[in-house]
Amino acid sequence: DVSRHFFSKAFVEQYIDQMAKYKFNVFHWHLSDDQGWRIQIRGLPRLTDVGAWRVPRTGHWGFKPPRPGEKATYGGFYTQQDIREIVAYAQRRFVKIVPEVDVPAHSLALIASYPNLSCTQLQYPVNPGSAFSGDNVLCIANDSTWLILDKIFTQIAELFPGDYIHVGGDEANRSFWAKDPRDQALMRKEGITSPAGLQSYFEKKLEKIITSKGKKMIGWDEILEGGLAPEATVMSWRGTEGGIHAAKMGHHVVMTPDRYCYLDHYQGDPLIEPSFVVPITTRLSTCYQFEPVPAGVDPKYILGGQGNLWAEFVPNERQAEYMTWPRGLALAEVLWSPSNKRDWAGFVQRMEWQFKYMDAAQVRYARSAFDPIISGVKDSGGIMKVKLATEIPGLAIYYTFDGTNPDNFYPRYEGKPLDIPTGATEIRVITYQDGKPIGRQINCPVTVIAKRTPK
Repeated sequence: DVSRHFFSKAFVEQYIDQMAKYKFNVFHWHLSDDQGWRIQIRGLPRLTDVGAWRVPRTGHWGFKPPRPGEKATYGGFYTQQDIREIVAYAQRRFVKIVPEVDVPAHSLALIASYPNLSCTQLQYPVNPGSAFSGDNVLCIANDSTWLILDKIFTQIAELFPGDYIHVGGDEANRSFWAKDPRDQALMRKEGITSPAGLQSYFEKKLEKIITSKGKKMIGWDEILEGGLAPEATVMSWRGTEGGIHAAKMGHHVVMTPDRYCYLDHYQGDPLIEPSFVVPITTRLSTCYQFEPVPAGVDPKYILGGQGNLWAEFVPNERQAEYMTWPRGLALAEVLWSPSNKRDWAGFVQRMEWQFKYMDAAQVRYARSAFDPIISGVKDSGGIMKVKLATEIPGLAIYYTFDGTNPDNFYPRYEGKPLDIPTGATEIRVITYQDGKPIGRQINCPVTVIAKRTPK
């Protein structure tokens, strides 16, 4: 995702290098969203003059909206020459690129550039990451929408030699279509009875444009709602159900359920990990549990699986690496290995060996899997106690309740839930491997432990 935060051409190539080392052979490139348009389209200069730039903000996502008269100075885009060079760079490393232009929703940068494309036709600024209640959805009955989409996808098809173009299709606020006289007239004309059916109409019409360029269309699993386009491929992110449904209909599928494959989630304890919008944790071991071919589905319809790095909370290139690795290693292994050949303990050893190569290459990776896991548990009398664990097998856990920092001379956790001493306000925990500290120390307030106790 280069829309929420822009990443340089040099880093995109560096990221492809890292992928290729571990046999990731497809780079899904999210080139547009509400927060930025990132690809030059000849004949549509406002896409990069306007859509590629937003007001500068830094810190926690949910930034304040633009102030009146504030200049949009943060952003960037890739020229068509940049695109050609990146495509060739990836080809030399046997990596195909799947470009994504997200429509009909997540289209605010496009609408900010050409306001006549939305139902409201209001002039909006590109969203810097703030709460937004306006219209980020294309008007389906507007002829201009289709003229511009045809121009965009014509050039994308020329720039990217791969089979697929990703068209997004997710999270559309269909309420704007329900209020728009043009879209309502279109629904009556076509016998469409619901906004979901209108999106299905959009996807089917868009697929004809994509196939006319010699490409195949792929979209997020929302494109199933209201009826799937005849030859569309589905990328299943809201669990696996959409992918299973599409496969049983005879459509190809890429499995990328958020529970296992979203690399923007926390990968360790939120107390010490970088911020995220909601308290969702996808640990290294969770990624390793991913099964891309669900039971009862013909494997011939499952093209593969994918890890997703959304960039709302990834403001720079080092953080992109930190969020990708080593969870990317876990996904690489499960995607290339039969399920009966997977071995978590063996994977951990292989991963630790790869860290030496990453250190030499100055790739930033996370060691969150070595950190302690702190949770609460209630005994038979309803008294809350502390449970400690680790993802990595064989680590020693040391703790203290007295406000001092533990080392391997402090009490060692032996597997039995711990009583919380009277007056204690926090537990401090650290992990050791072979007599040396290996994980980060976590200071967890007792009030937080209470929230981690199953009811």
